Amino acid sequence: MIYLQLFLEFFKIGLFTFGGGFAMIPLVEETVLLHTWLTESQFYNFIGVCESTPGPIAINMATYVGAVQGGILGSILATLGVVLPSFLIILLVASVMKSLTNTRAFRGFIRGVQPVIAALILSTGLLLLAKAVGYVSLTAFAFDPVSVVIFALLVGIYFLLLKVWKKLSAIQLILLSAALGIAVSLLFEVCGYGG
Repeated sequence: MIYLQLFLEFFKIGLFTFGGGFAMIPLVEETVLLHTWLTESQFYNFIGVCESTPGPIAINMATYVGAVQGGILGSILATLGVVLPSFLIILLVASVMKSLTNTRAFRGFIRGVQPVIAALILSTGLLLLAKAVGYVSLTAFAFDPVSVVIFALLVGIYFLLLKVWKKLSAIQLILLSAALGIAVSLLFEVCGYGG
């Protein structure tokens, strides 16, 4: 039963999400928490892991959740579920692309979907930032000074380096974040803060 459920839930996520992996995060979160496949804390920690590992975030998430819930077969089915809708839609679009893109309905569809995609990505980013610094719920906040210091240092270093190099790649940013996370966490630990 879990195998069919993993496939269908991730197929649904893949089918109804436009805008890529970041736009999928709210749907994955809703599904994973609804089925209690991960806790909220595990989910937000895992987003960081997904972003730090190679591959699209949606596929990484589906593979991980599938593996946790159903082993290797679960990871294969969840990954297949999230990828299959895009694959089928691209095949369909490619077969009728020239005639489709010139229609008023298609242009209207794209205009209607773009703001939603932007809003989903922006809300996900803001929620991840809030969770990183201690947001728990509308009535609870567990301030995390380690995360705040890491974030402030990262922003400061990013803009300082941006003035020098004019560009900082995503890989460099991830490596810099990891190094800052280790250094600041160790510093807080040495200074006696248990955060």
